[in-house]
Amino acid sequence: MNTVPVSKIKIESKLALIRDSLSLLEQLAKLGKEEFLSDKKNFAVAEHYLRRALEAVFDIAGHVVSRYPFSAGKRPSTYKGLALVMAEKKIVSEDFGTKVLVQMAGYRNRMVHFYDEITDQEMYSILQNKLSYIETFAGAVVNILKNPGNFNLTVEE
Repeated sequence: MNTVPVSKIKIESKLALIRDSLSLLEQLAKLGKEEFLSDKKNFAVAEHYLRRALEAVFDIAGHVVSRYPFSAGKRPSTYKGLALVMAEKKIVSEDFGTKVLVQMAGYRNRMVHFYDEITDQEMYSILQNKLSYIETFAGAVVNILKNPGNFNLTVEE
């Protein structure tokens, strides 16, 4: 077992942020395409809450991964690296970690560094097709809190 426990309070606060963000994003996802695209505020709100949700995803991943020992120079230093370790440690499935979570890391970076290239059509497509990925991640994290020993982790209240 690792000596530094995962903080239940920290993870639950980030999960609450994810749930709040998803709730607002799901409301926007209910809009028809024309309705969503007709008001620029919809894009701005969606972009804000998607970015917050993705930041929380990778804050959680960073917190969890930091509890594992790594040899010198092997600790992941990128969001993509965090995604790969989450899969390696079987916190998420290999397919989800190496494909979906890596894509989420890339999209988070795009939202922060290439925000001017994201279109309202693209944002609408994400609302329609990819919010479940964030829910999948959240479910995996809840599993850590319920069964930390399965992942060679401990949890502090």
